Amino acid sequence: MRAVVQRVVSSNVKVDGEVTGQIEKGLLVLLGVGEDDTEKDTSYMVEKIVNLRIFEDEDDKMNLSLKDVGGELLVVSQFTLFGDCRKGRRPGFSDAARPDKADEYYIDFVNKAKAMGIKTETGRFQTHMMVELINDGPVTLLIDSKKNF
Repeated sequence: MRAVVQRVVSSNVKVDGEVTGQIEKGLLVLLGVGEDDTEKDTSYMVEKIVNLRIFEDEDDKMNLSLKDVGGELLVVSQFTLFGDCRKGRRPGFSDAARPDKADEYYIDFVNKAKAMGIKTETGRFQTHMMVELINDGPVTLLIDSKKNF
């Protein structure tokens, strides 16, 4: 499982002009599910992201987590995180999970975040989405459950 995590002041996602998810201070997570991912990957990613200490404390040090600051989460599915661009000019997506599996793990991620008491909003799986954000910092991190980077 892979994620691009962005600390935001606000963010929203729209499908056909309709807002499907919107947050204020928190994290925008672009989430990709890999073909060989398991429930273990989902648990690891939720724990890692919710507890990442990337918000400033009173000394302006990144020392607080999403939970610590009462932040919100916007999770948007993005299979293109598994795009392999090493050969040619067209990315290959053979490492990305098939839609049925990806949707199952995406929903599992969202439900686990909600179970941790985090206000969690979403995009709409397998649709063309427009994502707006105001990146705070900017702070942007890449996370891979297999620890490839």
